[in-house]
Amino acid sequence: MISISEAISIVKNNSNSLPESCNKSVEKAGGYILFEDVKSPISMPPFRQSAMDGYALHLHDDLTYQLIGEIKAGDALNPTLKPGEAVRIFTGAAVPDTANAVMMQEKVENHGKTIQIEHQIDLELNIRPLGEQVKTGDIALKKGTKLTPAAIGYLLSLGITHVNVYRKPKIALVTTGNELIEPGQDLTYGKIYESNSKMLLSALYNLKFYDITSYKVEDDYKQTVSTLKAAVDENDLVLITGGISVGDYDFVGKALKELEVEEHFYKVAQKPGKPLFYGKKGATQIFALPGNPAAALTCFYVYVYIALQQFMNRHELELSRTEGISRSTFNKRGDRPQFLKAIYNNGQVDILEGQNSSMLHTFALSNALVFMPGKLNVISENDKVNVILLPN
Repeated sequence: MISISEAISIVKNNSNSLPESCNKSVEKAGGYILFEDVKSPISMPPFRQSAMDGYALHLHDDLTYQLIGEIKAGDALNPTLKPGEAVRIFTGAAVPDTANAVMMQEKVENHGKTIQIEHQIDLELNIRPLGEQVKTGDIALKKGTKLTPAAIGYLLSLGITHVNVYRKPKIALVTTGNELIEPGQDLTYGKIYESNSKMLLSALYNLKFYDITSYKVEDDYKQTVSTLKAAVDENDLVLITGGISVGDYDFVGKALKELEVEEHFYKVAQKPGKPLFYGKKGATQIFALPGNPAAALTCFYVYVYIALQQFMNRHELELSRTEGISRSTFNKRGDRPQFLKAIYNNGQVDILEGQNSSMLHTFALSNALVFMPGKLNVISENDKVNVILLPN
């Protein structure tokens, strides 16, 4: 049994980004990571652009100008202005080559054919220069940039429609257990509704991973071996729930050995989630998560999350952490470190009742996990605690 820090380090050292890229439509590339630098095909703005509604001027020594026309955004007009001439202009419109300043409309008196400005202004005032954001051929976004909504908008503003991004992993969800039936069926004696796969599927969707195949296997050794072989052969990441303990009908561990999966660790000194397995076969990573749902989800956020971020070549591998002040008292049994479901709000933390690894009700209310070190037996009201913030 290894420590939490050792387990996290092993996952970080044995997971990495996929070597392949894929070409995505920019509109559908949100959340992906750029596989290569993106160079701008145009300058932005592609012309000298008015920064506001007002008047484009060819400056001279007087405050009065002859008004000779109007330019709206989108107009393909480039009139020649002599010194002392002006055109009405609007935000985003192309500034004539012969204009050298734009005066905002609030500081102009319009007399019909002439205008009068309040005061002299500096050259190029209120004009966005050609290529102010980026010039043709310059790097618009660097390799490794996460495509946020702002990045998507920026690329589209440059006329870029497709980009090469790190391929997201193909993921297998394998659920084991004879006792499991699908929600919606009649709940007969001895059976429980299967929730782990849908829970993990939702967690993956929330993180924008969509290439997922679900497998269901009963507590049968041969079927477990064949199902896991297919999952490992066809996917980049395999998440297994249940069957990793040492009961008579827990066949996952034995099946992984038969498939020659390299074990990096099995069992972590933590609660919940002690019976956690992590290994690899070739480039495929395998996590065998505990069957208890709260334990499975905790392990997903603490360990699987890291592998998912590594796949995408992201820099922040772990969930955000902060400190908070506990508004609760919690007594820990045993000496294992514990992840406690909690609600974090503006620096205050409420540790919730019902921390059993089989209970999802408490998890459903949580937006954070409080990490309680093994050496600590009691968290008291007003104690400072370490907080892991869960994804929204």
